[in-house]
Amino acid sequence: MDQTAPTLGIRSVLFDTETTGLDPLNGDRVIEIAALELINDLPTGRHFHTLIDPKRDVPAEASRIHGFTNADLEGKPTFEQIAADLLAFLGDGKLVAHNAPFDFGFLNMEFGRIGLPRLGPERMVDTLALAKVRFPGMPNSLDALCRRYEIDLSARTTHNALLDCRLLADVYVELTGGRQRGLSLATDDRRGPLVVYTHTGPRTPRLIVPSEAELAAHAAFVGRIKEAIWRLG
Repeated sequence: MDQTAPTLGIRSVLFDTETTGLDPLNGDRVIEIAALELINDLPTGRHFHTLIDPKRDVPAEASRIHGFTNADLEGKPTFEQIAADLLAFLGDGKLVAHNAPFDFGFLNMEFGRIGLPRLGPERMVDTLALAKVRFPGMPNSLDALCRRYEIDLSARTTHNALLDCRLLADVYVELTGGRQRGLSLATDDRRGPLVVYTHTGPRTPRLIVPSEAELAAHAAFVGRIKEAIWRLG
């Protein structure tokens, strides 16, 4: 885990949990948590991830979903042992999750057990709610959204929290503005080609340099517009 925070931009955290079941009020516990740092809603690569010993059994039906058994969690730190580091990583900004009320409910129950402050609802950003607004009446699970945005799901054989965070980070970029969120200008010895990003995997900058013919066509088109603001140079 990397908890070093940059000093520029608006920081938030995207996170996911895996649990022993669906209801913290009935004694279900967190067994895995992963969190990714976002700056201006884009992932920086810094993350927090840990398995947690829930000090109770993991039902078989839960194991079939996330793949973790009692043996996998035995000897791992308890929630109390990781709580301070987790809170430090979460910071005081927005917290992004898919079906966020579920994850908030579990974390707040865990924090309450050990007398620590709960996460405020004003910090919650629920990507499921965002997706329902954007795609009403359509499937909006993480898998469905990844398929809709052509995000590679081949590694997702179980609900691993860290992998789910990385997939959700790509989905979140699309839900909140798409690849153009990452556009910026770069300079070379011509006219400052545009930097764009690929839509799967790490967002690697790719320079787009217009040809002489494209530049001439652009100049001719703009020349027909009175007081055009798009003139190059």
